[in-house]
Amino acid sequence: MKSRTRIIAGTLALMMSLTTLLAACSGSSNGGSTATPPPATENASGGTDATPAAEKTPDAATVTYKFGKLDLSGKDGALCGAPTYIALDQGFFAEEGFDVTLISADSETRKIGLNNGTLPIVNGDFQFFPSIEEGVKVKVVDGLHNGCIKFLVLKGSDIKSASDLKGKKIAVDEIGGTPHQVASVWVEKAGISADPSKGEVEWVVFGDGNLELEALRQGAADVAALWDPLGSVVTQSADSEYEVLFDLSTDPTFAGKYCCFLYASTKVIEEEPEKIAALLRAYRKAQEWIAANPKEAVEIISSKKYSAIEDTTLAQALVENYQYPSVHAHETGAQNVREDVKYFVNELKNIGYLKTDNADAFADEIYYEVDLTLGQ
Repeated sequence: MKSRTRIIAGTLALMMSLTTLLAACSGSSNGGSTATPPPATENASGGTDATPAAEKTPDAATVTYKFGKLDLSGKDGALCGAPTYIALDQGFFAEEGFDVTLISADSETRKIGLNNGTLPIVNGDFQFFPSIEEGVKVKVVDGLHNGCIKFLVLKGSDIKSASDLKGKKIAVDEIGGTPHQVASVWVEKAGISADPSKGEVEWVVFGDGNLELEALRQGAADVAALWDPLGSVVTQSADSEYEVLFDLSTDPTFAGKYCCFLYASTKVIEEEPEKIAALLRAYRKAQEWIAANPKEAVEIISSKKYSAIEDTTLAQALVENYQYPSVHAHETGAQNVREDVKYFVNELKNIGYLKTDNADAFADEIYYEVDLTLGQ
């Protein structure tokens, strides 16, 4: 199924300029522990103080963490991880009883951690759905944010829509990855088969987004399916040689729907439901804070080096574009996690990435509604 192409190209200058924002979307519990937390404060106007938590003075000398020390995946530098960074920096994890340390964990490590319960919660996209079908014991417990993928073509390309992709080569980072799955759904909606054996599109695989762009320049690909922020970075300047063909956050097929979700370990849900409720409360606080303070959120993420950001204006625009849900959005059902899960389950079934006979039943099985009052 894979058509793998390797292009060793791209100038050092390009690689250096793009690295500034690049990065995509095991733990321990030692009982209660005592440490100094990074509390959030309110400013005189009633808003949240955006000063990095590490610079704040705690209200008390020490605090007992109800759930003790906890490692969470959050060192990949992706803007998708903004709620994790802000929940740590603004003291929301501490408020809910966690002494959190961020660790590095790739996709497979996160799946293993979720399955055995050493990672109670992670953020991820609907690429996880097939893994759940294959036996990884995890549940979707919340939506995280909207679109973070773009497809680029060379400026002046005659490709203007999905219907123009028949017979074209689409560059992706991996077969079965989220950009590939999104592109598959998009072309299938236009009546073009995403199955490479049908010969209507060809998938060419590169391990790096910069190589996808070089393939585009060299004619080895007609479209590059990229994670943000790369697609946004290289199309910012007026003299850019690329233009956006598809934006996950605005395309009618995906607009207004979560692309990234919070996944919780089924083992922890069953054995320590209060822990999952507390973690989800911390994430909700962070989402609310980001929705109200996108500029300050980017400043914190940049200054504390959670993510390597040089263009803070662009980063702020991306964060706003991701539409992190506010408490109001949750309470009014402006975005419905369960319905978005069902939508993507059905779409992935339609293109053959899920084998289930009953997509709606599978969606109901993998979504879990957390009782946020547990432990309060």
